[in-house]
Amino acid sequence: MDNGLIPYRYAKALYKYASEHGTTKAVYDLMNRVVDSFRSAPDMQKVLSNPFVKAEDKEKLLLSAAGGETDGAYARFVKLILEHKRTEYAYRMMLAYRDIYRKENNILQVNITTAAELPASQMQQLRQLVERAFKGSTLEFSQSVNPDLIGGFVIDVDSVRMDASISNELEQLRQTLLSSK
Repeated sequence: MDNGLIPYRYAKALYKYASEHGTTKAVYDLMNRVVDSFRSAPDMQKVLSNPFVKAEDKEKLLLSAAGGETDGAYARFVKLILEHKRTEYAYRMMLAYRDIYRKENNILQVNITTAAELPASQMQQLRQLVERAFKGSTLEFSQSVNPDLIGGFVIDVDSVRMDASISNELEQLRQTLLSSK
């Protein structure tokens, strides 16, 4: 079975269950916490994939990654994936749930990458630029710094990219010069 299909099916089932109980937003918030836990502790995936680690320990790990959630939809979900021996897919299930929730609620991911840390006022201007361009959508912002941009910024909104960086301008100039030979 496809590795992407298993996590998606479980995430879809969790979303349906959470919808029926009016907890989709609460589960989404938990999924964000768990994903952050996976990203800050990459060894979590190794533990969940290890067949020699006890199911109880895997359960404790997944519950503590969500901030100790011991009841509700998430806890039931953890028990379900433990029963079906699908813990190795847990991280991808969390990501799939977030994708489903975002799609259902018209939430777009926005990452603003700058060459250097910007003052809050300039960052707010970039946020307003994106908000005007994507009216009617809820936007979740993140920001990062990449000195390789040399200057300017790159804004990624899901699969749309606006690249106003100096490194991009230099690359376009290079391509123009190469094609004019």
